[in-house]
Amino acid sequence: MFRSMLLAACALAAPAFAQVPASLPAGPRVPVVAVTQPVPTMPQFIRADQAILRDLVRERSGGRIDVTVASHAERNLGGAEIVRLVRAGQVEIGAGTLSTLSGDVPILDGVDLSGLAPDINDARRIAEAMIPVANRDLERFGTRLVAMYPFPAQVLFCRAPFTQLSDLRGRRIRTFGNSLVDFFQALGAQPTSIAFPEVYSALERGVVDCAITGSGSGNAARWHEVSTHISNLPVSWAVSGYLVNLAWWNRLDPAVRTFMEGTFRQMSDELWALGAAATRDGIDCNIGRAEACRIHTLAPRPMVEVVASPADVALSRTIFRDNVLPGFVRRCGARCGEVYNEIIAPISGVRFGG
Repeated sequence: MFRSMLLAACALAAPAFAQVPASLPAGPRVPVVAVTQPVPTMPQFIRADQAILRDLVRERSGGRIDVTVASHAERNLGGAEIVRLVRAGQVEIGAGTLSTLSGDVPILDGVDLSGLAPDINDARRIAEAMIPVANRDLERFGTRLVAMYPFPAQVLFCRAPFTQLSDLRGRRIRTFGNSLVDFFQALGAQPTSIAFPEVYSALERGVVDCAITGSGSGNAARWHEVSTHISNLPVSWAVSGYLVNLAWWNRLDPAVRTFMEGTFRQMSDELWALGAAATRDGIDCNIGRAEACRIHTLAPRPMVEVVASPADVALSRTIFRDNVLPGFVRRCGARCGEVYNEIIAPISGVRFGG
């Protein structure tokens, strides 16, 4: 699976700049403030937010659109505030993981439920199919999704050895979002909510035994310094979205809005490719496989890769069906079960309620 992901990500070598219009008609300057990824060292921040949203947009617009980008950590944010920041107009563009933002808009949690889509291609199909539904709810908050994207596969980093999912019983595991809580509770673990920038110290001090994040995201945050074992089982993808303030978006000059729509299409394409490539790369960098480590940083103290067994894959699927999916519908309501069965079940192959 990871090999196919890596091959599919070859588009990273040739960015699709043609998706962004080559120029923009002269007009008033458009200043934009964007707050996007959790920390500024992430490839998503460097390769998409800085390289495309900030630099390429400024170049292709002749300086007319001037985007200032910052990470959550640089603004002292935990991530859950993004919908409210964008709604209030404190920033024009915000990005965050949908599971984190679902506290404000519950339907968002259904896009990336734990155990739902072990394959990144299915994850993308689900995400894009759900954008119109999600926007019906988000627009009541004065916001709109303009693109979705993944992080690398969300995997476990642990301070002590484990060989299978059942070994996690009783361990304190940093999670984010309700479906991860449901998933690890079903394993008999103790989920703990900790903001991403604080996880390094929590692992270092033993506040948690394990933590879940993207294989590459954990590398970017140097979790390999405070943990010893990493799983290769994708529990989810931390599918995230770029939100815009709806009133601001609708006021934009139509030419500027079209220009920005093209920008977000390009960013989405490149970030899905990056999520695929960075998944295996993050593991390889963390386990010290220098010849395969091209995106992230080679860990000076190699971690141990825990390879998922067929039994682990089957257990993950069972937990999704019996625990995660019912928990989502219970929190979100009957309408969410209907939406899931109509839009997501044909892709996932698992229906709610049988």
